[in-house]
Amino acid sequence: MKPVVGATPRVVKSDQEWREGLSPEEYAVLRQAATERPFTGEYTDTHDTGVYECRACGAELFRSETKFDSHCGWPSFFDPADSEAVLLREDRAMGMKRIEVLCASCHSHLGHVFEGEGYGTPTDQRYCINSIALRMVPQG
Repeated sequence: MKPVVGATPRVVKSDQEWREGLSPEEYAVLRQAATERPFTGEYTDTHDTGVYECRACGAELFRSETKFDSHCGWPSFFDPADSEAVLLREDRAMGMKRIEVLCASCHSHLGHVFEGEGYGTPTDQRYCINSIALRMVPQG
C-alpha cells in the first residue's frame, strides 16, 4: 500500500502483524486495496442502528444515520462519523481517476468516495465502502 503523504497512522503494525490479525480476505482489502465482489458483503443491505468501525483497528468511521441505499453493491454512507475519521487520496489504478478512502487511524483501505451522482444526500457524496473493511457495533 502506498504511504499517505503528510499523515502518520496512530496504529502501526508490521506486515506480519497485519497478516496474523486479519483473515486473508480482510488483509487483501484492508492492506492491499482489493475490492470485495458487489452485493456479497455483510453490510450491503443492513439497516440496523449502530456505529461502523474499521475492522483492522476499531476506529469509528461511520454511523448508521449516514448510511443510505445506493443499490451499487457495497455499503454507502454520505458522511464519515468525524471529519478526521478518514483520509482521502487520489487513486489512478484501473485506468481511471478516483478518490480512495482510508482509515485515518491505521491507513487501511476502505473503498472510494464519489460526488455529484444525484442521490440527494446532504453532502452529495457516496462513500462506497467494502463491508469486509467494517465492523458494525449495534446501538440502541
